[in-house]
Amino acid sequence: MKRLLYTAFLFLLMLAGSRAESTNVDFTRIEDVVYGRKFGTALTMDVFQPKTPNGAGIIMVMSGGWVSGHEQINPAACQVFLRRGYTVFTVVHGCQPRFIIPEITQDMSRAVRFIKHNAAKYGVDPNKLGVTGGSAGGHLSLTLGTQGKPGTTDAKDPIDRESSTVQCVACFFPPTDFLNYGKPGEDATGVGTLKNYKPAFGPQSDTEEGRKELGRQISPIYYVTSNMPPTLIIHGNADTLVPIQQAEIFVKRAQECGAEAKLIVKEGAGHGWPDLLAKDLEVCADWFDAHLRNIKK
Repeated sequence: MKRLLYTAFLFLLMLAGSRAESTNVDFTRIEDVVYGRKFGTALTMDVFQPKTPNGAGIIMVMSGGWVSGHEQINPAACQVFLRRGYTVFTVVHGCQPRFIIPEITQDMSRAVRFIKHNAAKYGVDPNKLGVTGGSAGGHLSLTLGTQGKPGTTDAKDPIDRESSTVQCVACFFPPTDFLNYGKPGEDATGVGTLKNYKPAFGPQSDTEEGRKELGRQISPIYYVTSNMPPTLIIHGNADTLVPIQQAEIFVKRAQECGAEAKLIVKEGAGHGWPDLLAKDLEVCADWFDAHLRNIKK
């Protein structure tokens, strides 16, 4: 089931790219860029550079069920952003069950730092980075948005001296609060609705006490502040895997804190909607245009 969800969502992204405007974009693809290593495993991303870049970058989190794979990257899914001049970084992270969510979030932070360290090389402004993803990829996008941190100034590795902050988020149907999942007090920290994803939560999810600590640690809602970057969530109100309540409570918390956040509800849609997603990626691109380039429609 974990692998099925992962494949299904990335297939939606492929469909989105192929059903977007038919105009092909002239771009250069750099494959298997190594942004880090752990336990002998290379962490990689592909970089898509449009012929006429606008100076901003979009990080696409290739994740579903906290599983990620380079083989799922498809240039068609990047077309919406490439057409507008964005350089696209398709990031592959370490997969569960070998790596758990806290370790996966470290991979994503490392990817942001790597991009910033190499911003001049890829022709992007390190202070104009947006992030997008769906489901687990949405969760990781919000994690970057709410938990970006300054670099360590005296780090031996110069990449670790860079900040892991992003400037804009636009994501799809993300988990936001594993301790209040669908309703107040409903625990989904590897149990309940998300019991089939338990390997992603690791052994800490074996006990109620452990879940309370871990659930708070990995839930983006507990890190919302007024300084959070502008955030857009698109979510179907018939989603049974990630209830729309997850988006609603996150956006409400953000607005209460004075941060800019918006929820677009897809009526009758479940955990993905291939006939609509292409249009919604355009909405994400509009959001990035407004907040990374100050271009508003």
